[in-house]
Amino acid sequence: MKKLILLLVVAILAAIPAVTSAEQLNIAIMRDSMSDSRKYVPLIAYLKTKGIEVSLVATSSYPEAARKFTSHEVDAMFSGSGVAGVMIIKDLAVPAVRPVDRDGRSTYWAVVVGPKGAPKFTRSADYFREKKVAFCSLASSGEIYFQSLPNIKNANVTTIKAESHAAAIEMLSKKTVDFAIVKNRVWDKMKANFPGLQLAGEDTDENPDGTLILSTKIDPQFAAKVSAAFLAIKEGASPEADAVCTGMTIKGFVKTTKEDFKHTFSLLKEAGVDKSFDFAF
Repeated sequence: MKKLILLLVVAILAAIPAVTSAEQLNIAIMRDSMSDSRKYVPLIAYLKTKGIEVSLVATSSYPEAARKFTSHEVDAMFSGSGVAGVMIIKDLAVPAVRPVDRDGRSTYWAVVVGPKGAPKFTRSADYFREKKVAFCSLASSGEIYFQSLPNIKNANVTTIKAESHAAAIEMLSKKTVDFAIVKNRVWDKMKANFPGLQLAGEDTDENPDGTLILSTKIDPQFAAKVSAAFLAIKEGASPEADAVCTGMTIKGFVKTTKEDFKHTFSLLKEAGVDKSFDFAF
């Protein structure tokens, strides 16, 4: 009888799926963006089904984020191409995946917007000489593109950092500034509402949008596990994956490599960014 009971216990234990301890992924979120973090709730739930526990770590600035990458306090961050490119140049992170929006897009570029009748943009510092220009800080389609222009530091330009690309366009419409350098996608969505503004020029070489970068300090096998989990997020793949797509308004994710940052790296180099750059020009 004892042998029979023992055999039954062994059989029952063998039938129970093995429970593995979840691995921890700490994702940095800019403190002023924490109010938008609810869009990540479905992502947190989805990754938990893949054995990955996620914590969102509030970070007050990009230099602080860099320090947290260095100290292993954070393992990942969703970022625009400018900041992601800096993190890669500083050997703090590598690109993993980026989201694909509902229209199938995952890249963007900079456009120069001016008042109706503005001359065509020449990619010359003289174009902005003694003008006021609005853009987003550390954006490849903003400050970084502006700083990449040859001899721009000697053009006596007044610059205003906008809270968003939309805010820069609003400034231009109110004549607070003479030009705005913004993301092409934002301009495309807003231009119909601003008949007094026009596209003056654009940089059609593309930058990856919203890339998830992973710390160079995390275990390579865990990094591969994280990437695989994200790449499995597609509409219709599972209820949890669908919730992520709905929450983030995307179709899924695509693999992203340093090669995808080729143009971004070129802009950063022209802007004078190197390993010592501390996220301020």
